[in-house]
This record gives sequence, C-alpha cells and structure tokens, in this order.
Amino acid sequence: MKLDEILQILKETYPEPTCALRYGKPHELLFATRLSAQCTDARVNIVTPALFARYPELEDYAAAEVEEVEEYIRSCGFFHTKARDIIACARVLLEEYDGVLPDTVEELVKLPGVGRKTANLIVGDLYGKPAVVTDTHCIRIANRLGLCNTKEPEKVERALRAILPPEESSDFCHRLVLHGRALCTARAPACERCPLNDGSCRV
Repeated sequence: MKLDEILQILKETYPEPTCALRYGKPHELLFATRLSAQCTDARVNIVTPALFARYPELEDYAAAEVEEVEEYIRSCGFFHTKARDIIACARVLLEEYDGVLPDTVEELVKLPGVGRKTANLIVGDLYGKPAVVTDTHCIRIANRLGLCNTKEPEKVERALRAILPPEESSDFCHRLVLHGRALCTARAPACERCPLNDGSCRV
C-alpha cells in the first residue's frame, strides 16, 4: 500500500490523533511521558492526578525529596530512577531554561531522563513542530507496513522523517498508537478487520 493511501486511511479511521496522557501544564506532559516508559498510559493517568496536585509547579519538584516522589509513582515501575530524573529535570529547567521547556529535540535530550521519543512528543504536541515519536506501536506497525526494516527507534525515526510530510508526522505517529491499541496489536493483530490490510503487511 502506498504511503498516501496509508495516511488517508489512518486519517479517516482516527480523525482525532491526540496524546493519551493527561496533563495541564507543559512540564506535566514531560513528566508523564517519563513515567510512561515501560508502563501503560492508562496507569500513568491513574498516578499523575495526585502527583500533579502535590507538586503543581516546577519549583515544587525541584525542592522535593526523592523518597516522597517515589511513593506517588511507585506503581509505574522503575520508580526510583524516574523520581530522580523528574527532580533533576525540574532543577535543570529552572536553572538553565528559566522554567520553559526547550522547543527542539536537540535541547530536550540534554535534560535528565529525556530521550528522543519523549523529546519528539514534546516538540510535536506542545510546539506543533514536525516530530516522529517512535514508541513500540510506531516501530511495530511501521515495520509491518514496510515503511522501515529496523527495530531500532532512532533508525525508525530517520526512516519515517525521510518519507513523511513534515506537517503530517506527529499526527501520523499518534494514529499508529491508536491503531496499535485497537487492531494492530503485538501478539494478536486483527488483520481481518484492519483497513490497512491489503495482503502485503509483514505480520
């Protein structure tokens, strides 16, 4: 199936490609995304209301004790590392960026605990810039559709950047997440119901 067909079908199937993580402030999206590593968005959305209420501003995180933050995020897994990263990230944002999240991937990945996937999500969702968020759904489905032939996130990102219209890239990745949850699952894809299934998918 050609890329323009894939884009059109995904647009029709998932007309509202929004991030599943709930947040109110820019830094909350950043920290929620950090918590989502090796954890479901659903679980993160259960945890973050209390966390965000306890620490409403960056200054609150910067002054927080690691042990207390851990108690709020324990069920997200890897809670010690994540708590440490969130506090360190808040301090760097305040000290070096005047509390404003950078708007480029290159600057964002300098923050503690922030990789390219998180940086791309911030750039795309907060700043509306071209972004390719290579989460597990994106990597899996892009390979199945033949848009790339690698499981390495950075290589997938480069491959998709090379072929996607820049203005479509961020929404395209959100739509792949929605498609991955709805039909194109890792273990039991519902190929018989998939609007993208033209017989050429590499499942």
